[in-house]
Amino acid sequence: MHLRKLRSKPVTRVAVTALVCSAALLDASLAAAADGGPKAFSADALPTWQTEGIVWSMAAANGVVYVGGTFEAVRPPGAAPGRKLVARRNFAAFDAVTGKLLPCAPSFTGHNHTVRAMKASPDGRVLYVGGSFDNVGSEKTANVVALNTADCSVRRDFKPTVSSTVRAVEPTDRAIYLGGDFGRVSGQTRSRIAAVSPKGALLPFKAELDQPVRALSAAIPQGRLFVGGDFERVNGQSARSLVTLNPVTGATVLAYPGWYPSQSSVKTIAQDNSRFFVGAEGHGPGIYDGRIAGRTATGIMVWNDTCRGATQSVLPYNGVLYSASHAHDCNETPGGFPDRGDRQHFLAQRVEDRRILHWFPDTNGGLGEQVGPRILVVSRGVLWAGGEFTEVNEQPQQGLTRFGDKDTGAPEEPPTLSLSASEPGKVTLAWRAAWDRDDAVLTYRIYRDGKLVVTKAKSSAFWDRPKMTWTDSVAAGSRHQYAIEVTDGTNTAARSRSLTVNVPKKPAQTTTAPAQGAPAQGAQSAQTTQPDEPAQPAKRRGSGAR
Repeated sequence: MHLRKLRSKPVTRVAVTALVCSAALLDASLAAAADGGPKAFSADALPTWQTEGIVWSMAAANGVVYVGGTFEAVRPPGAAPGRKLVARRNFAAFDAVTGKLLPCAPSFTGHNHTVRAMKASPDGRVLYVGGSFDNVGSEKTANVVALNTADCSVRRDFKPTVSSTVRAVEPTDRAIYLGGDFGRVSGQTRSRIAAVSPKGALLPFKAELDQPVRALSAAIPQGRLFVGGDFERVNGQSARSLVTLNPVTGATVLAYPGWYPSQSSVKTIAQDNSRFFVGAEGHGPGIYDGRIAGRTATGIMVWNDTCRGATQSVLPYNGVLYSASHAHDCNETPGGFPDRGDRQHFLAQRVEDRRILHWFPDTNGGLGEQVGPRILVVSRGVLWAGGEFTEVNEQPQQGLTRFGDKDTGAPEEPPTLSLSASEPGKVTLAWRAAWDRDDAVLTYRIYRDGKLVVTKAKSSAFWDRPKMTWTDSVAAGSRHQYAIEVTDGTNTAARSRSLTVNVPKKPAQTTTAPAQGAPAQGAQSAQTTQPDEPAQPAKRRGSGAR
């Protein structure tokens, strides 16, 4: 904690400048230590189009973000539900950087008219889309389709027929892997997983899974295809929710006994250069909801975070694992928080050691199953999130949001002062710490009679807002006004209303003791004048279901 006292004489402009610069330098070092590491994104949401429904999947290619789900239209940033609608039937495309709605808009219709999975080919030329649909534009399909990213046209040479919902798509140079609920592909038996060529021909790859597949991630150089879902058995052997298959034959390479209880299912898998990351959702007692990191080449677990609150999507980026979930108890994870009855829907963790970093944008639970965000993707340095939420950072925003690298948000719940002056020449100020969504250490500036007299830096979070105090030395019998403001170093919240205090005078010198029960000569009690308006109550952190 930084504390620098100034003498009671007027503060010069040079002194104030030096004070602020010194505080800023110290705050930067404190913030780096408190945050636990660098984060690529601000927690402040950028203006983003919205969907009239749920976003289940997203993909990025060539600076375009593709969005799929269950919706009939989109609307501009700031528009209320049902207003300024633009037709987009379960599929839309946006410029990743500007957020502009693009004309790529084939309609996905028929069956359950829902897009569940999307991913671009390694060269970015083809977007593979899976879900539950019979038509894409005027083209007949069967739950999977390929689009040319150059002109958004349907590839007519890619025509596999899948008997039921496709929930995961993983393209490689030689094969496109499909996972889901299906039992047949192109007329042949394929139990919930299959592989087709870039031209759509069914490949010999074959595995038997007893329950749906929900996540796929290929590591071809290591000869591994990571598969996650609801299953208990794979290729006739026990394999609870996570398995690695040979990407050519479908034979089991590695199971992960003990990683997941029977009530938990893997919903998401992603990789960086040497690790794979898995997120799960559980139901009932003894579940596992958190994230696990393992070595891609060996399958050995590196860490697991044990947070409670179902994980829907994981995304490693620049040494940080971003996740979409509704975490409500991360007390056993470094940097984590206790169960307070609310939910935190985004997390950032160091990939090296699972430490939760200070990055807390949030949504509500929203529509449907009320889990909030369901999918994350990064394109051109912008993090996009989609799901069923209807609020982001306590502001109306449905289905989509995105985050850049510019910090624009001032600290939340700025402090109000209370004063006491019970002895001559001393004024004690007290306040509760504010908190910020992407800065752990905040700086508090205290003003006496309109002039900056001290700054104090303190670490805080939405679940940990300590009480703070500072005692000023002034002339006995004087009268002063005090105010406080808080800054994250870039953005400053509104300064508090001023409070006026009358400081007690020094007692008069006397050679005889006063009679019993008589007041001491010259004694005076402190008087504090409150502002004309009552202080506003602290707002409640709105972050999903409680």
